Amino acid sequence: MSAKLSVNLNAVAFLRNRRDLPWPSLVNLGRIALEAGAHGLTVHPRPDERHTRFTDLPDLRALIDDEFPEAEFNIEGYPTEEFLELVEANEPEQVTLVPDDPGQPTSDHGWDFTGQENFLRDCVQRLKAKGFRVSLFCDPDASETEIGRALATGADRVELYTGPYGSCHDDSDQANKELETLTKTAEIALAKGMDVNAGHDLTVANVSGLAKAIPNLAEVSIGHGLTADSLEFGMAGSVKRFLEALEA
Repeated sequence: MSAKLSVNLNAVAFLRNRRDLPWPSLVNLGRIALEAGAHGLTVHPRPDERHTRFTDLPDLRALIDDEFPEAEFNIEGYPTEEFLELVEANEPEQVTLVPDDPGQPTSDHGWDFTGQENFLRDCVQRLKAKGFRVSLFCDPDASETEIGRALATGADRVELYTGPYGSCHDDSDQANKELETLTKTAEIALAKGMDVNAGHDLTVANVSGLAKAIPNLAEVSIGHGLTADSLEFGMAGSVKRFLEALEA
């Protein structure tokens, strides 16, 4: 079974926020993505609301509940008290915790699972008590010890940071090396009983190689690459292109 595709709407929201206007609509494009076969929607509501706004979350939750009950809502972010309360109010199927500083333009590293194990355990247990699946953002070269610490928090999954792999779009040899690193980390996590997600700078051109290297990959979350692709092929067309790449 191929990995599920969650469409990250942050880039759509960023475009919308350039004007004080309600378009492009996250709900409308989320609907198109789900109608085209995407398995879920992802958002990362940062404290400054520079892309996804807090007020977007109830609308996206309602879209899934009312029209696509088999789809999943994934909310990712750094677990401040404000973020945790936002998650609890909007009840996603999955919460992805990332170690982002509020000022970061995008996620660019995984958790220090050893140094922050206790902090993460408290957050994970709070979220799991509400019935949410929890995934932790993970460096592509995390050690077996680090993955063991991630498991000890009670998290269900790790999400592999695929930025270094995605940045090798013009260097196939380096891309293969990065893919070997990701595969090794995924194998460690899978052997310990954790499921594996992946995300960052994934494209139609490189996601098939990732899915082939990690056949038990549970989910990919794709935003920038899919949104850019949709400028050429439309949201529905791009979702279908990514699904075909994952199945290939």
